Amino acid sequence: MRLLKLVPDDTNIDFVRLRVWAFGLTLALSLAALALVVVNRLNLGVDFVGGLMIEEKFASTPDVDRVRTLVDSLGVGQATLQQFGDPNTVSIRLPTPASTDEGATNAVVKKVQSALTQAFPGATLSKQDAVSGKVSNELLWRGGMAVGLAILGIGLFAVFRFEWQFGVSTVVAIVHDLLMTLGFFALTQLEFDLNIVAAVLTIVSYSINDKIVIDDRIRENMRRYRKMDMREIVNLSVNETLPRTVMTSVTILLALTAMLILGGHVLRGFTAAMILGIIVGTYSSIYVSSSLLIALGLRAEPTERKAGAMDQAERVGPRAKP
Repeated sequence: MRLLKLVPDDTNIDFVRLRVWAFGLTLALSLAALALVVVNRLNLGVDFVGGLMIEEKFASTPDVDRVRTLVDSLGVGQATLQQFGDPNTVSIRLPTPASTDEGATNAVVKKVQSALTQAFPGATLSKQDAVSGKVSNELLWRGGMAVGLAILGIGLFAVFRFEWQFGVSTVVAIVHDLLMTLGFFALTQLEFDLNIVAAVLTIVSYSINDKIVIDDRIRENMRRYRKMDMREIVNLSVNETLPRTVMTSVTILLALTAMLILGGHVLRGFTAAMILGIIVGTYSSIYVSSSLLIALGLRAEPTERKAGAMDQAERVGPRAKP
């Protein structure tokens, strides 16, 4: 039985030749994503901004303006509405009740639900969630801290495991992947909550796994082909690991696509973030992280190391017979 090969064994693509274009595209996309986050801002979920979120399922597509007018007339605070998942589902976000008692929250939910059921027969409550302002600020801080520490730890690991150039290139590529994810959520205005933070950390984990495999092969080839040009070493290493990279990405994307189609709107944001992260992470591993090593001045065998190795060889080498 023949094994399935998505990438032929004799593949020899000159990835490094496109590094200038790749760096330019990476910079442009990163700046565009950052601008989207600043201008559009993220649609932070209740986890991060606090408040009461009610997800209502209607029998048919409702008039959102009519729903907003009805909720505002109940005296429970100014409502923010957004169609969520499908046209028949509306997310209603309200301020946190003045009382922290769970009974007060349930009373608001019951009041809104009764009014909606009366005005829109067949409307049902799909989900409710309430988070206080203090807890939401703490969750936002801890979520950002988790992502930042993960990136810092990965960079330090790459520095101590390989060379400082590997650490810098890895951090640059991961920050690029993170900015792409944030820009996507700022553009689509999908809700950004703790589930998306989990997706971001998963993306970072996948990206570092892919990059470490390529970096390890580059270091291995640097020792094996000490006189080879660094550009040729990078191309050789990326091509050697390309079958593994492509096969891993494709299999993960197949699973995520099934989740996106069959998982429902609850998992839609998480799955969309993961799909984007896999695609962007694969691109940055091949075109950004590895090629950046050349721009940072990494060489297969530095001059001073060569001299030291030669001196050591002369000291320990066998003496000539008299």
